[in-house]
Amino acid sequence: MTAKNPGTGRGRLRRLRGWGGVTAMAAACAVTASLTLLPLSHQGDDVFGPQVTGPGAAHALQARADTCADPEASLRPGEVDGDAVRKIKERGKLIAGVDQNSFQWGFRNPESGDLEGFDIDLVRAIAKDILGDGGKVIFRAIPTNQRIAALENDKVDVVVRTMTINCARLKQVSFSTAYFQAGQQVLAAKEDHSITGFNSTLAGKRVCTAEGSTAYEALEKESFGSVFKDKHDGTAADEDRLTVPNQLDCLVRLQLGEVDAVVTDNALAAGQAAQDPAVELKGDPFTTEYYGVATKRGANDLVARVNKVLVDYRAGGADSLWMKSYREWLEDGLPGIGAPPAPKYRD
Repeated sequence: MTAKNPGTGRGRLRRLRGWGGVTAMAAACAVTASLTLLPLSHQGDDVFGPQVTGPGAAHALQARADTCADPEASLRPGEVDGDAVRKIKERGKLIAGVDQNSFQWGFRNPESGDLEGFDIDLVRAIAKDILGDGGKVIFRAIPTNQRIAALENDKVDVVVRTMTINCARLKQVSFSTAYFQAGQQVLAAKEDHSITGFNSTLAGKRVCTAEGSTAYEALEKESFGSVFKDKHDGTAADEDRLTVPNQLDCLVRLQLGEVDAVVTDNALAAGQAAQDPAVELKGDPFTTEYYGVATKRGANDLVARVNKVLVDYRAGGADSLWMKSYREWLEDGLPGIGAPPAPKYRD
């Protein structure tokens, strides 16, 4: 994890809490859509840099989703430079798809303009291992529903954006071992005692989710009578009222009274609750999900290299880079985590 400027971290983040903090964050993130898939930050580089082109993937594929029994099991760590890793080295930059409006995970700090957060720290660790410098990164902001497309279309090398590993996604991308455990949960106003969790108390309620998220998939399976789809979902006429491109939009809609609840990963919801003390998590997590670093499907050399980075990132117990980043960004909202999830590897 790279050192941070004075005033960053939890001390400064506390000053962003509440309605004023959310307004500042929303203002800083208002241009997200227009910046989608454009470079956001260049450490020591004033030019945009080259686009990712070519297949960038080894021929061997990760586990096929139609025979997927343990999606969190990934390739064993390695340092062999295949096509994907060589392309990053030749370019001299790692191009990473990230979020810039998920508080504590990947967000543009409204005071400094820098991208910061738990996911951003991990991106820099990957760049440092491959390129020898954690600053050699081109960040590209991508909404939830474009994470997979960004990899398939060679716009980014990796996506590090609170992306859940699952069998369906393994049909389209490859994943590292898990770097964080989360679960789906309900976020609503503290004063709204009519909602108690992901249950029948959602009946008739307007629920917001991010497009392409596992939260949306969960509601498709069991909505409890809630209203969670826009009339023109999946078309160019999508109203983006209940299903939105970026998770922060759900919090804003909740604050404006346009929705009654949000369903999202509890890890993200904790960050939103940290921004606005008027909202809180309701009930218990109703799923267990693991975040992984995503690559283009079949980029096995890059997957193995990221898994090697994660071995080093987890090492050291309480003094590991993973734990230091957790304490910096997540401990206030998600207390009690003593270690990262243990890696699983395929035989």
